[in-house]
Amino acid sequence: MQSIDWIVLSLTLAFIVIYGAWKTKGSKNVEEYIKGGNDSKWWTIGLSVMATQASAITFLSTPGQAFHSGMGFVQFYFGLPIAMVIICLVFIPIYHKLKVYTAYEFLEGRFDKKTRTLTAILFLIQRGLAAGITIFAPAIILSAVLGWDLITLNVIIGLLVIIYTVSGGTKAVSVTQKQQMGVIFAGMFIAFYIILDYLPDGITFTKALEIAGASDKMKVLDFSWDLNNRYTVWTGILGGTFLMLSYFGTDQSQVQRYLSGKSVRESQLGLIFNGLLKVPMQFFILLVGVMVFVFYQFNSSPLNFNPKAQEAVVKSEYALEYKQLETQHQRIENEKKTLIFEGLTDENKKQIQKLNEHDKELKEKAKEIIEKADSKVETNDKDYVFIQFILNNLPKGLIGLLLAVILSAAMSSTASELNALASTTAMDLYKRNVTKEYSDAHYVKMSKWFTLGWGILAIIVACVANLFDNLIQLVNIIGSIFYGNVLGVFLLAFFIKAVKGNAVFIAAIITQILIVTVWYLDWLPYLWLNALGCGLVMLIAVLIQILDKNIFINDND
Repeated sequence: MQSIDWIVLSLTLAFIVIYGAWKTKGSKNVEEYIKGGNDSKWWTIGLSVMATQASAITFLSTPGQAFHSGMGFVQFYFGLPIAMVIICLVFIPIYHKLKVYTAYEFLEGRFDKKTRTLTAILFLIQRGLAAGITIFAPAIILSAVLGWDLITLNVIIGLLVIIYTVSGGTKAVSVTQKQQMGVIFAGMFIAFYIILDYLPDGITFTKALEIAGASDKMKVLDFSWDLNNRYTVWTGILGGTFLMLSYFGTDQSQVQRYLSGKSVRESQLGLIFNGLLKVPMQFFILLVGVMVFVFYQFNSSPLNFNPKAQEAVVKSEYALEYKQLETQHQRIENEKKTLIFEGLTDENKKQIQKLNEHDKELKEKAKEIIEKADSKVETNDKDYVFIQFILNNLPKGLIGLLLAVILSAAMSSTASELNALASTTAMDLYKRNVTKEYSDAHYVKMSKWFTLGWGILAIIVACVANLFDNLIQLVNIIGSIFYGNVLGVFLLAFFIKAVKGNAVFIAAIITQILIVTVWYLDWLPYLWLNALGCGLVMLIAVLIQILDKNIFINDND
């Protein structure tokens, strides 16, 4: 990185932190601190909702996912527009009518205090882990490619977020997310343009899509019912709808974004805006990854994009064996380039696909060698593809901007999570279970302390976390383990009035144990856990209510 990159990166992040702290200083009551004063317009809500979901993991992992597997991951988001419509029609009117501070507050009125507390705790567990991952994700990648100290990066990202989130609460999160989304959109569009500009003369965008298609990167829709396939139209629409309903309808980090709306209509328009823009945005980010793949059809690429992995092998006794694989990899790249320039005839496409399969085998062998050289080094390089492209190919100044994109996304998601964790802790656990009544100023003060505490815990989680198969999958897996259960509790509250608190409480505990078991034994793709958890808790609660009212149903706390 050059001096200009450091200047761009530092000024961008400093502006976001200072602006957020200055714009929202002096929140003195709970209404203003937790619900942002209920004056957010629809575009602020829409961008805030989008920024909360679009973490650094999105901009690091998604292009790498497309680079390796193509556009199919976009199917994961097919259920989102459906979920937005349902939330606008059912969830938002109820939340606004009851004037709740958190989603779980509604459950006490419908069921009882212990059900509210249980769902709040389930949220705190999964979102507390996710907050650490949203810090850890960019830190581990930047540490590997830039040589920065990982612990220091975790602390810096965490502290930057804590400063303005503690200062201004929900409003600080919302106003800074508008700036962050501006940086993110600008950075990604510039990167996309530069990638196309770097392609050889005569390789137009249409030709680039054809080249990607020859390697099966442009297959968007998969209508198969194969449960071993994580991303199909059906997992996206069915499993994805349940996941998005749970996330946007019951996860306080999202609910808090639209509870700050000026009216029901503003909140609904904000979510519809998100529903219309989110799928195209994810499609575009995946397309960036596919264009990076096309770029590397004409430019040499490493056998493994993780620089720490390469370094570990070079210093080991397996260096020669790894070098031989690199030579074969380079030969395959040259052969593919020749076939592309000859023309994408049916025969050449078949040859390209055979070469891709051979290259995939080489990369798997490379991972085995890396593992033998140093078992602690991450061999899966999906999360390193895009950042390596940025650092090695973008011009000065733009590297700093793209790094600012990644760190802005990390700060944006983490701020929303810390804000929601603090609000839930303050309102659902602290205020509800402390018998003495305090002033608004006291609860604002405690919310700030809880924000600081969760921020420190997130930094600690980030410092002890380990890389998973793919970071964007890890966040969704954690959510899928808990979300379906919580969504089922809310659907029972909305639609099945005969079921009471104790039946729901017992059903939720049983369901959570079953879902963790199913996930641990790997019986289903993780997206299906959302539908399974939702269905199980509703079925079990209804059965308990029917089978033994005298034993189970006693709604006194």
